[in-house]
Amino acid sequence: VQLQASGGGLVQAGDSLRLSCAASGTPFNMYVISWFRQAPGKEREFVAAITWTGSGTYYSDSVKGRFTISRDNAKNTVALQMNGLKPEDTAVYYCARGTFPYGSLSNKAGTYTYWGQGTLVTVSS
Repeated sequence: VQLQASGGGLVQAGDSLRLSCAASGTPFNMYVISWFRQAPGKEREFVAAITWTGSGTYYSDSVKGRFTISRDNAKNTVALQMNGLKPEDTAVYYCARGTFPYGSLSNKAGTYTYWGQGTLVTVSS
């Protein structure tokens, strides 16, 4: 089972980035997929989640209105469109797959079994 996160980089405040999470070796379209992030010296925090159908989404208050999560089950990918980036968005971003098929949206890291390796997003002021 592999989740590969990509798309990170160095941008300026106010810029946009699009992260992608590609899954292989695992059933994909039956599971909630989420993005978490971890800034230096801080705990990992929830960013966004999307239902297995793509019809439902859930965002942390800190990114609501700026970030959009979407998925393409035909391509086994989930994207995180990040607009209006702020320096406080600087972190390593991880995608994760829910533990149980047809599960509910969750912001708890313990409800996700498989994690990607992370992609670094750095936002300069």
